[in-house]
Amino acid sequence: MASRRSICIAGPSKRFLSGISYYTIRLANAMAVEKNVSVICFRQLLPTFLFPGKSHVGKDISDLNFSSEVPVFDGMDYNNPLTWVRAYSFIKKQKPDVVILQWWTSSIAHMQLLLKIFSGLLHKPKIIIEFHEVVDPFEESILPIRLYSKIMGKLLRKNLDAYITHSESDKQLVAERYAISPDKIHVIPHGLYDQYGKLLDIKEARKNLSINDEFVILSFGLIRKYKGIPYLIRAFEQLPSEILEKSRLLIVGEIWEDRKELLDQINASPAHDKITLIDEYVPDDRVSLYFSAADVVVLPYLRASQSGIAHIAMSFGKPVVVSEVGGLKESMAGYEGTFFVPPGDIESIREAILSFLGTRRYYEAPDQKWDKIINRYIELIQSI
Repeated sequence: MASRRSICIAGPSKRFLSGISYYTIRLANAMAVEKNVSVICFRQLLPTFLFPGKSHVGKDISDLNFSSEVPVFDGMDYNNPLTWVRAYSFIKKQKPDVVILQWWTSSIAHMQLLLKIFSGLLHKPKIIIEFHEVVDPFEESILPIRLYSKIMGKLLRKNLDAYITHSESDKQLVAERYAISPDKIHVIPHGLYDQYGKLLDIKEARKNLSINDEFVILSFGLIRKYKGIPYLIRAFEQLPSEILEKSRLLIVGEIWEDRKELLDQINASPAHDKITLIDEYVPDDRVSLYFSAADVVVLPYLRASQSGIAHIAMSFGKPVVVSEVGGLKESMAGYEGTFFVPPGDIESIREAILSFLGTRRYYEAPDQKWDKIINRYIELIQSI
């Protein structure tokens, strides 16, 4: 077995639950099989009232937890220096050889910079940043946040030992945007989100959801402008009338942006009575219900680095219609159930949906199990 070097992973806690929270837990638990792993959680990320998903902040809606073998500090708050001092004490006690910082938003850049400084003051471990986003367009659109991100991000990224992306396309974007040598950027695939249990009987799942339609098209996940939901609605409206009358478009996810525009579009749609909108952050114990009820999952993103939803869909063996953008072109290419469409192309989305309806085929998930993913991390850690 490889040397059990000590690794500290820093990522969001379950208080502000997101896909990166799940990723941090899965990564830490898988890594703990081979290494001594500890975790520092960012707990309060920003003022709660500013968070688009404030309705689910702090709620216990996920059963996924860190392994009992993993020491966890939960956690650092953006506005509480006392929690920063406690994080310092935690990292001093753990003495990690490597620190892996999860990057997905600039709002926590100052806390990540503090961890970088703490590490330098103590024993100078190797420091890695793992990019889940290159840049968030919403944050870029707000001048104070853009300036904060530019200054803090530059200090944080300077002189690190390695950088991780989940695709070659993101590697290129990170290298170009932040002037980082491609030799220091390593591509490690995203592990599958297969923690939601088994596929349920489709009839039972639909009965539980009070769905009587023959065909179900599922859109799942946070609803943001770049997710392209308006294009999916328009494609759904244009299905042949004989198909449309026995179909259901199921849009499930917490609305973060353009709420009024989305509701107005659904209400004005000629197929509005065939569209169901579930505006909530779905608890873990109901995720399998929605995917089991679906004939096809549609992800009409206008841009994307990765998609946790795509990895859930693949773990359930569902056919996926997905835009050919960003890292999705790589992460989905090896999945037989993928049907790529150009972003924003309504006719292509429509044709892709029609090609899958009625097939009810199960597809084998790609070989992206966490134990194999961890081997890539270990190889990188040993190389630095």
